[in-house]
Amino acid sequence: MSAEFETFLQKYPAYKQTAIIDDLRKTDYARLDAGEHVYLDYTGGGIYAESQLQKHHQLLKENVFGNPHSSNPTSLAATHLVEGAREYILKFFNADPAEYLAIFTPNASGALKLVGESYPFPNGRYLLTFDNHNSVNGIREFAHARGAKVTYIPVMLPDMRVDASQLDFELSRPSKAGHNLFAYPAQSNFSSVKHPLEWIEKAHAHGWDVLLDAAAFVPTSRLDLSKVKPDFVPISFYKIFGYPTGLGALIARKSALAKLHRPWFAGGTITVASVQGDKYYLADGAPAFEDGTLDYLNIPALEIGLKHIESIGYDVISERVKTLTGWLLENLTAMKHSNGVPLVRVFGPTSTEGRGGAVTVNFYDRNDQAFDHRFIETEANKVNISLRTGCFCNPGAGEIALGISRVELNWTFASPVPVTKTDCPLTTSACALTANLPGQCASRWAWSPISTMCRHSWVSREGCFHKPRRAQRPPRKTFASFACLAVQGNPHERTNPLPNQTRHDGVDRFETGSAHGQIDQRRCQGYSYKVVHASARDQSAVDERAGGTGEGNC
Repeated sequence: MSAEFETFLQKYPAYKQTAIIDDLRKTDYARLDAGEHVYLDYTGGGIYAESQLQKHHQLLKENVFGNPHSSNPTSLAATHLVEGAREYILKFFNADPAEYLAIFTPNASGALKLVGESYPFPNGRYLLTFDNHNSVNGIREFAHARGAKVTYIPVMLPDMRVDASQLDFELSRPSKAGHNLFAYPAQSNFSSVKHPLEWIEKAHAHGWDVLLDAAAFVPTSRLDLSKVKPDFVPISFYKIFGYPTGLGALIARKSALAKLHRPWFAGGTITVASVQGDKYYLADGAPAFEDGTLDYLNIPALEIGLKHIESIGYDVISERVKTLTGWLLENLTAMKHSNGVPLVRVFGPTSTEGRGGAVTVNFYDRNDQAFDHRFIETEANKVNISLRTGCFCNPGAGEIALGISRVELNWTFASPVPVTKTDCPLTTSACALTANLPGQCASRWAWSPISTMCRHSWVSREGCFHKPRRAQRPPRKTFASFACLAVQGNPHERTNPLPNQTRHDGVDRFETGSAHGQIDQRRCQGYSYKVVHASARDQSAVDERAGGTGEGNC
């Protein structure tokens, strides 16, 4: 054991309680060390265990399964496994089957689209925080189209937490003429802030339905739906346990689901449909929201993955993430150049209190100029480190963190030229390093991009004497925090040396979530929405940064 690691254990003694993960790393995740990988992109996707693959492949090898939309023996066998997985999802989240349903979707984005396209928005309100994934922001387009009022609640620097007084004020003013939907993330995919689950019942008390985006939360934190009762919970399973991809779920309260009205029907969603009669009847429950044939061969792998997480335990996973994140934050914030300029600036909390394991930062030279995120990525790629850089699918949090003004955004969207990830300016980019299962041991995080910029170790931290040539800064004409085609660890992104694609048309325009290809973002269509006061640098900048409290164009 190195002296550095001994020092780490003295400072973070709880790390020893997570030794089961070290054992698992040698068996279920040995390929990471065999390939000399340092994987820090858990916000992009989890790493699957070898035992998950073995159990799933054995199941497929020993059985014959058919399309569950029938009643023959192979179809019934598939139906049994699909419904078993559905029940296990509810059990995993401690959701009462009498109260909740689990609806299979392609991913969390698909689950969010189900809510957005079906929610009864006319004469209602859609309330959401600045800190939200773009798939949650996208629901505002359905709300706008149906005449609902859309309101954003800002996050406040430096920790990027929500202004509780503003939230209380808006929650106290639901529409009396329509339905009201409040959406927020249990954990930010940008800053890793964990927003209070107590907001759920506070919103319910004022008559709001609550959409809790749990996609970034549930990989490392337990969500107990017997204790908190959001109405809609979207999740992506690959972010929890890596395999299979292309499957998510909408966990919905039956009472809230009854309010939804789907704008179409499809195979598998109806009990009967007529061409001549021009009528149809939707099925009851989850099947009404599951279009076409389910991924019945991969759905059984979900139960295998959930049982794998249960075998480790959320307490162990959470403690592992907390200790590694604490160590990382402490060392990153302590690193300075010889003239005292910080090498790293963290977006979000710099302690482990009320946050998850994603650490989003920018790196700066001795003149306090940010390094281009593409340089950081290039240096990481050279030593087989997978991290996430770019502008992430959370434009609201990014705009506040980076101080992008409302004026700049209005100018950006006045251009007819589509925004692409290659246009991402230096000042709107960041790097995210994420701790998760199976977390890297501390000594493995003395990685090349930092050692290139600062030729001293984590321990010495005396200053930097090497300044690499930065990549040329692109023109400040577009803001990739709105483009959301950042460099991340799924096919939306350019993780490690894959070709830099910039396609803007074709089928990939219509693919949501983490499937494949890239998604061209819709430009603003001139809708109006209200932005409650937002602080970018300080409260005196309210009107400039966020348009004050009046109505404005997006």
